[in-house]
Amino acid sequence: MAAHKACLNIDELRQRARRFLPRGLFEYIDRGTEDEAALRRLRESFEQAELTPRVLVDCGERHSGVTLFGRERPMPFVIAPTAAAGLVRYDGEVLLARAARAAGIPFCVSTQSITSIEAITEAGAELWFQLYVWRDRSLTHALLDRVAACGVDTLILTVDTAVSPKREYNRHNGFNVPVTPSLRGAMDVARHPAWAGGVLLRLLADGGWPGYAHYPPQFRTRITDATAHDPIRLCDRVSWDDVAELRRRWPGRIILKGLLAPGDALRAAESGVEAVVVSNHGGRNLDCAPSPLAVLPRIMDAVGDRMTVLADSGVRRGSDAAKLLAAGAAAVLLGRAPLFGLAAGGQAGAQHALAILQDELDRTMALLGCRTVAELRTVPFPRGEREIFPEL
Repeated sequence: MAAHKACLNIDELRQRARRFLPRGLFEYIDRGTEDEAALRRLRESFEQAELTPRVLVDCGERHSGVTLFGRERPMPFVIAPTAAAGLVRYDGEVLLARAARAAGIPFCVSTQSITSIEAITEAGAELWFQLYVWRDRSLTHALLDRVAACGVDTLILTVDTAVSPKREYNRHNGFNVPVTPSLRGAMDVARHPAWAGGVLLRLLADGGWPGYAHYPPQFRTRITDATAHDPIRLCDRVSWDDVAELRRRWPGRIILKGLLAPGDALRAAESGVEAVVVSNHGGRNLDCAPSPLAVLPRIMDAVGDRMTVLADSGVRRGSDAAKLLAAGAAAVLLGRAPLFGLAAGGQAGAQHALAILQDELDRTMALLGCRTVAELRTVPFPRGEREIFPEL
């Protein structure tokens, strides 16, 4: 039996990923920012939120599928955009896309993907694309043209990363962006020969040190030099004017990812975008940010009848997803969990991670007395019908 099949939950996949990946790469995926208080609050928010079951409900024909943007999906999940998934496994982004296709859910490709959108398209999955706005807007708009030419109709604009967050452990591990070669990093890689042989050496054989495939050709240097060019640095002047410009240029659906304030959600609804993702970037950016579960009910009150609201950050159990869905989210984006599965067992490992969460969600729904995801929204909370946490 494949090793990942022995894993019964996401944490066990995480432990296998930890053994397979160099420490620098694992911690880049796994950890938070600064003192990692936001990361701890994510876990605490899920642990503290309670869902009250209703008994003697016939749940024999329950299902956890949803209709999202006019399409029926067998599960309420989207594989979230994650940078450098192609370093987790060789062709990692393609493997994630294939896992998404097998599960019948979308896969969102990152701007900072090791593999190009053109190559990932060949996996046959429903692809969304995540956008970081570069300082040179003309380069950003050219990237959008590439993405549209691949038939992608859903764009996720990340709005919570004006600057690179402070992650000291990345600096210590030599995995800061740009990646800094070091003796410590080399020893770390040497201690993980399966990753070195199965990922790094294959990437080097393809043409040298990997880089970000969506960066313009003149700046498509090694990942070690990824932020050396000013035109493609993250822009700290992104504003609602940029959203308006994207709305004019992008013919498809636009989702803003990284909102936590009801006022921002209202403005998003007024800007003509179709959806928002309530997210604190998995606790990886602003260490004093609230958890999505703490603010999601108020955002639903503000815009739930005007646009689609999604959520992400810190989901490790199907019951975590159930709580976000009960609080109003139409679907849940998954970041770390599929990556842990990918590291543990490639495409099959990523599919196993999705299957674990799907099974746990199904069991949670049955025990709550819910036959559909829509019924989760009627589950009473101890502090009231809609409110999970008191006002911040």
